[in-house]
Amino acid sequence: MPSLFEVAKTNPFSKPVVADQALVEFGSTEYYLKCMVGGAASCGITHTAVVPLDLVKCRMQVDAAKYPSLGQGMKVTIAEGGVKALARGWAPTLIGYSMQGCFKFGFYEIFKNLYGNAMGEENAFLYRTTLYLAASASAEFFADMALAPMEAVKVRIQTSDYSSTLRDCFPKMRAEEGTGTFFKGLKPLWMRQIPYTMMKFACFEKTVEAIYQYVVPKPRDQCSGGEQLMVTFAAGYIAGVFCAIVSHPADSVVSLINKDPSKSAGQILKELGPKGVWNGLGTRIIMIGTLTALQWFIYDGVKVALRLPRPPPPAMPESLKKKLGIQE
Repeated sequence: MPSLFEVAKTNPFSKPVVADQALVEFGSTEYYLKCMVGGAASCGITHTAVVPLDLVKCRMQVDAAKYPSLGQGMKVTIAEGGVKALARGWAPTLIGYSMQGCFKFGFYEIFKNLYGNAMGEENAFLYRTTLYLAASASAEFFADMALAPMEAVKVRIQTSDYSSTLRDCFPKMRAEEGTGTFFKGLKPLWMRQIPYTMMKFACFEKTVEAIYQYVVPKPRDQCSGGEQLMVTFAAGYIAGVFCAIVSHPADSVVSLINKDPSKSAGQILKELGPKGVWNGLGTRIIMIGTLTALQWFIYDGVKVALRLPRPPPPAMPESLKKKLGIQE
């Protein structure tokens, strides 16, 4: 019986993979493992870099009276704990989001090819947005399982005086609340991250396609590496803005449920109300827009550095062109 890697080995779209002088075979085990490395680097580095913004955003969500805005939140945090207080939670952030990125990007590559091959070449092109949504949702389902424990620790450190470091907080939570406490926020995490990731990948893929079709005056294979990475960054930022809006209500629930595990997601939503779930949205748009753009830039950069194949935007298969009577 063929392995998952073998089933997902081929490119579902008709256009051949542009190797870019690649040293790794597309769809091989090595290819997917190196994609996982790129994903870990892209998510781990970026999320850790924006810890100060994330910390203030979480505090705005759990205590809007004390932290009414990004600027005021920064001032209060620094006044109470000094500049170093803005870095609270950096360790679980780095570990948790590196693990999440590993599965998010690596599994997306696997599921995209797996589902695409199952759909067939023509359907993979015609229904490629559905393909992106299904592959990204599947990947994020597993990625959140890897993220949940460190996310719980991060939020506890950032929004309470329970503990200030990973090495103290993790064993203390496990001893006092049991292992289950690390996964209490998993369902709201799925609620936040799966729509976020579906938007992130589908919007990015479609935006890249549109930029090359309507903005860039030459085909992708005629663009330099730097020009291709700039397209990646621009598409990533646009996708990030939509991601932040789609996932913000669930993000508010995740922050509050990890601060007070005794409450359910339903109770928190009722307490917040329609307006309260949007606390901190402006800050999150800035954070997620920048973060998503940098993630795609780093991920694509790692692919270039590791000499991985980078498929061009999808092209209509010749067989479909014949059916539709399209002549070039």
